[in-house]
Amino acid sequence: MGAGIAHAFLLAGSRVTVVERDADAAGAAEQRVLESVAASVARGTADEGAEVLAARFAVSTDVGAFARCGLVVEAVPEQLELKIDALTRVEAVLADDAALASNTSSISIDELATLLDRPERFLGMHFFNPVPASTLVEIVRGRATGSALVGAARDWVRAIGKTPIVVADAPGFASSRLGVALGLEAIRMLESGVASAEDIDQAMTLGYKHPVGPLRLTDLVGLDVRLGIAEYLAETLGSRFEPPALMRRMVAEGKLGRKTGEGFYVWDTP
Repeated sequence: MGAGIAHAFLLAGSRVTVVERDADAAGAAEQRVLESVAASVARGTADEGAEVLAARFAVSTDVGAFARCGLVVEAVPEQLELKIDALTRVEAVLADDAALASNTSSISIDELATLLDRPERFLGMHFFNPVPASTLVEIVRGRATGSALVGAARDWVRAIGKTPIVVADAPGFASSRLGVALGLEAIRMLESGVASAEDIDQAMTLGYKHPVGPLRLTDLVGLDVRLGIAEYLAETLGSRFEPPALMRRMVAEGKLGRKTGEGFYVWDTP
């Protein structure tokens, strides 16, 4: 997700810095972003050449590299403690007028904001995977989020060629809450033998014109990611979001979807 967000802002003309936890992760992130940018240039969807775009891109392992940034989007895994640690460390080096956003797909923006010194400069910017191909960004407004920041976030989203929607802070926001509910029910149907994964997905793509079925989408997002979201929603909204046993078993077996080569489908490349 972080590489996809970096790609989107680079193509829109921004200078982009990615900070990773260690040198190996930084090297991998740099490769992902530059390969993605090169692919956009090859497809003719970038207005600038690969060398020009690469010149505006930097990778570091030092959070201090964010000191001159006007916007930082946190995109660490969906774990509350990990996000709190990342956000507080980043805020400590940002200028007072810089904006801080979380790409969380379900964790409360208000809960995260309680540990920040400038909650009025913090909001959610929930991007969708894969970021380069998606057209939606969900802007999540916390109770303390300044209205001017929400307006600026709308402009940033439009500037990278995507459509913003603004939602109040609530468990799962709008997109994750609805998407996970559909995905969990599809898994329960598969688990109880109602239909195959392919037929369940076709019911939604052909019957309801969804661009991708709920089980294939779960593979794309990652079963582990969706399991974490479902567990959080079950804690906050009740048992209707309790993850099915099939989902827990597949995650325990390492069948996480496209990134591992197998989930509800078998993928040619992880």
